[in-house]
Amino acid sequence: MFIVLLHYVQPLSAVEQHLEAHRAYLDAHYAAGHFLASGAQVPRVGGVILARVGERAALDAILAEDPFQRAGVAQYQVIEFQPSKFAPGAETLFAQACVAAS
Repeated sequence: MFIVLLHYVQPLSAVEQHLEAHRAYLDAHYAAGHFLASGAQVPRVGGVILARVGERAALDAILAEDPFQRAGVAQYQVIEFQPSKFAPGAETLFAQACVAAS
């Protein structure tokens, strides 16, 4: 499982020009089962994506498709982790990621 931190490197006006395409990109990867959650950082200096993708190389390929990446408006920090503790009920959300990591 991965936490992806997006950091905007261009003014918000430049970021917003690519927001619709970025949201379509997110929707496609939710549909493919790659993303579990995403949203803007507060304050709005970037975003966060919680991803479940088998290998880092696969995630890197997915991130390379992001319109924010292609337009050069964001940089990415990727943190890989293996979930081992869960809030009650959350284990089903993370089950596929835990099986893939085994």
